Amino acid sequence: MTDNDNGPHNSGPGDGTGADVGTGVAEAQGPAKWKVVGPGLVVAATGVGAADMVATLVAGSQFGYGLLWAVIVGVILKIVLVEGAGRYTLATGKTIFEGWTSLGRWTTWYFGPYIIIWGFVYGATAMSSAALPLAALFPGVNLTVWAIVMGLAGFAMVWFGRYSVFEKITAALVGIMFVTVVGLAIIAVPNVPAMLTGLIPLIPEGGVIYTLALAGGVGGTITLAAYGYWLREKGWHTPKWMRVMRIDNSMAYVLTGIFVIAMLIVGAEVVRAAGVSISADDKGLLELSDVLKAEYGEVVGTGFLVGFWAASFSSIIGVWNGVSLMFADFWGHMRKKPAGHPDTLTGGKYFKFYVLWLTFPPMILFLLGKPIGLILAYGVLGSLFMPFLAITLLGLLNGKRIPRKWANKLHTNIALAITALLFIVLGGQKLISSLAPLWGG
Repeated sequence: MTDNDNGPHNSGPGDGTGADVGTGVAEAQGPAKWKVVGPGLVVAATGVGAADMVATLVAGSQFGYGLLWAVIVGVILKIVLVEGAGRYTLATGKTIFEGWTSLGRWTTWYFGPYIIIWGFVYGATAMSSAALPLAALFPGVNLTVWAIVMGLAGFAMVWFGRYSVFEKITAALVGIMFVTVVGLAIIAVPNVPAMLTGLIPLIPEGGVIYTLALAGGVGGTITLAAYGYWLREKGWHTPKWMRVMRIDNSMAYVLTGIFVIAMLIVGAEVVRAAGVSISADDKGLLELSDVLKAEYGEVVGTGFLVGFWAASFSSIIGVWNGVSLMFADFWGHMRKKPAGHPDTLTGGKYFKFYVLWLTFPPMILFLLGKPIGLILAYGVLGSLFMPFLAITLLGLLNGKRIPRKWANKLHTNIALAITALLFIVLGGQKLISSLAPLWGG
């Protein structure tokens, strides 16, 4: 398939070399049936990492169930956002980057430097996050060694694996995350009446930032925009897959919502009850493991570390795959390659370049101790992508850029506008906090 036609050709699911074209053709010709494991599960699992777990945990420990409603709002907003990205791809046959270029050259100048700098800094952050629980489980091995091992493992799975294999690995990691975290929430015995009270939209004193973070930040990364590329890899690439895509996306984020609510329960019932303060970074999850071991025993505490690792590692392989596809598409357009050119697909040379970029150059940061400038860069970049995605989707899903049948309805435009506004406010707040060290804040 090329990116701008409606027939299945060379970009069916698989490695982009044509080896799996038969699968894509079969799916395109047969009835459009939803599968439990699909691109929605991949994008949701990739988007929920250690940082989201910590944010929810801290919110639960400070405000109990008072922000439960914000979690639910966040799930709805992510469904709207990812559905928009998927709908544009299926309705037009174009990738999200092709859509962005139709909005003007400013999108290319924005996205190009962003994806290069973001990938360099995120690579180190993701590898370190996945290494933390392993270093706690196996303290005899240095954290940096584990970080390098995690990077190499993610590299090998994406470099040599096909999309179908990557999807199955992600599903297994989601299973581990779900069993450990939701199981922990059940053990903690949630206060159901308090949870029902938390459905009332109220912002507790001092809880504005946490409200914004839970509503707008949980499960939200650059990989939301990769959804359309994963639809293509799956073989879902024409409007007949629209209903399947919507079910896939909704079910995946409902699952994400359950996972995040479980973390909120743990924060409210375990951390708050223990009267301890959890760090607002990845190490907060290690501190939670110590609390769990003291409260429920070694098995529960160790089990949580396994779930922590699964959440972090799913983000590694998701970014290594999905964002590499986005970069390959971007660079293919910069090099004037036709849509669907093998160089721009999975296994192509542009895809492989970015997988290398995510894995090896960031390892330098382990030796440098993550200098403050790069930490600031990551904070700034993290605040700038989601507003960009929300605003550009409003442009792509209205007017002549999408067939009238699939254009936004009024309620969808309102939901996307609210989402855009939320991300602008949240992004502005994060931008200010990230730049604060520059003026001694």
